Amino acid sequence: MRLMPLYAFFCCCLLLCAAPVLADQRNDPREQALSDALDLWHEGRFEQLYDTLSHRSGMTRERFTQAMGEVTERPACCFTKLRNFRLISAGRTTAKVYAQIGMEGGPGADDSKSREFTLDHEEGRWKMRLTDIKALAGTGGAKRRTAHHRTYHH
Repeated sequence: MRLMPLYAFFCCCLLLCAAPVLADQRNDPREQALSDALDLWHEGRFEQLYDTLSHRSGMTRERFTQAMGEVTERPACCFTKLRNFRLISAGRTTAKVYAQIGMEGGPGADDSKSREFTLDHEEGRWKMRLTDIKALAGTGGAKRRTAHHRTYHH
């Protein structure tokens, strides 16, 4: 009987310690893929993030890592990172989803971006597209144009 309060305290501590581990497990594998990619970005693990993305042929790992390292805004942590996840359409190898992504480090104190994402099922798992990460990061803008000057000789 004397051990009952100690046992209850131990159980509560165990549950509280396990809560963060269990908190970010998503039911939908597409939502989990989005969450995992945002975690890698938040943690600054850009090489691993690059490896988990689909449609990467337009950018090398080195260029991606350098570009992402220059971005000041990043996904928020924990519960504000990914909200209002909705599956819009799904096929066997491609899915369109909608989500609100919490961002930090930008011009506003806390910001969020709501948009659609395309996920691809490759190598047995769902992957975010490189273009979606670039768009969230603000690195996917139009290419710079260079002015060409002609010299005319008379």
